[in-house]
Amino acid sequence: MKVGVWFYGLSTALTGILDIAWGDFDASHQPIQSLGKNFPGQHLLAYVAGVWLVAAGLAILWRRSARMGAAASAIAYLIFMALWLPRYQAGIHVYGWRIDVLLGVSFGLAQQLMLVAPAAIVYASIASPDSLLKQRAAIAARWMLGLPPIVFGLFHLAAIHVFARIVPPWMGFGHSWAALTGIAFILAGIAICSGIRDVLAARLLALMLLLFEGLVEIPPIFVRLHNQPTWGAAVYNLTAIGACLIFAEFLTSRADRERIGPARNVALSRPDPVVA
Repeated sequence: MKVGVWFYGLSTALTGILDIAWGDFDASHQPIQSLGKNFPGQHLLAYVAGVWLVAAGLAILWRRSARMGAAASAIAYLIFMALWLPRYQAGIHVYGWRIDVLLGVSFGLAQQLMLVAPAAIVYASIASPDSLLKQRAAIAARWMLGLPPIVFGLFHLAAIHVFARIVPPWMGFGHSWAALTGIAFILAGIAICSGIRDVLAARLLALMLLLFEGLVEIPPIFVRLHNQPTWGAAVYNLTAIGACLIFAEFLTSRADRERIGPARNVALSRPDPVVA
């Protein structure tokens, strides 16, 4: 899982660096404001979270510290995910029971849930191949990685006018691209959850996110160089790419072991032929 882990680990560290550089949380992914507009010690917490994420992201890159880094990463992203929960009440209070409001908050929550999945995989992957922990991690990771794209896709379709404005003008057909992207997210999520072509779906999802990175996320940085959410969106996208690759590489490695393992065991159990 080397490629995915490097994407995930370095991007997690970059997320921490952004928190330290701005001395604040990225409101679009780390909604600390849900605890109060002027939450006491918010800037100090941002520095603590930044250092935590940098340490977790770097630790996950080396096998000796990978489990510690994975656990630390999972804790951080679970906390950020929990910060989205009060937004349901706030959104309903202001806008009422609207599907786009519910999907919008779920979109933010799902973004963080998706990043917990690779941490669970990395944590469990160091266990023995037949470990029950590894099997449970694979099942949990499948749902944590598969459900978020479905939420992303539904929100794309429900708020298609919003995502149409994100499409680069030179591409044209903004609404069509937004709808196509939403459908692609939903199909990828269903494939991952169902286990049907899940490896292919995870890889194609990573490819789509990589295209987003080059076409949608990076260009605004040159226009809004001092805007933390702009940087945060680009870095989050890289972290999500790492999550997809880790999942695909993990399933591929498990399939390889299951395919060649028994044959190898049989070969080793046979007595050496007697040479006359």
